[in-house]
Amino acid sequence: LATFAKGVSGMVDDKALILSRVCASLSDGDAEQAGRLLQLEYPFQQVEKTRRSYSRKQMVETFVRDGFIDRYSGERLVFPASLVLISLLLPHEFPYPPSGKMSESHVAFWELWPTIDHIVPVAKGGTDDPSNWACTSMLRNSVKSNWTLEEIGWSLRDGGRMEDWDGLMGWFLEYTEENTKVLEDSAYLHRWRVAAEAHSI
Repeated sequence: LATFAKGVSGMVDDKALILSRVCASLSDGDAEQAGRLLQLEYPFQQVEKTRRSYSRKQMVETFVRDGFIDRYSGERLVFPASLVLISLLLPHEFPYPPSGKMSESHVAFWELWPTIDHIVPVAKGGTDDPSNWACTSMLRNSVKSNWTLEEIGWSLRDGGRMEDWDGLMGWFLEYTEENTKVLEDSAYLHRWRVAAEAHSI
């Protein structure tokens, strides 16, 4: 994520200079002036901490709309149920423990797992509706957090077309159609299949 580091460097430098002036005021024994500087030029902004959850239907609709493309990097992403199914079939080569612990999971579950991100963070006035949703990876969603695209130097890319890349959702539907026991043994995969069936091409 070198682009992220490059994008925030200017922002960090400017704000570091503000803190340099704050420290100078503190060294001069003028805590009041230091406090004013912070309030005017680098004020504390409490971030709204809310946990949002989306139905599988909403997630699949967004992933399909964006063609399983990461809207921040342009990279292909993979249907979550396909990743989990690969892990069930190849648990040693492609581990994904029930805990979902990053240190015990194949990195693909962070790099390629699609999520919904708010393009303009809700904490900064963005709406919580499809017009402000973008498909992105778990990894980039975590990095972006409550930053705006301008603050981290990212841009919003066009989504893809399902005809070009379907996130292996078609493979998942075909495999589970021919191997129904997989769905009988996993309610999780069954729920994803129900959501995917409505949006397959």
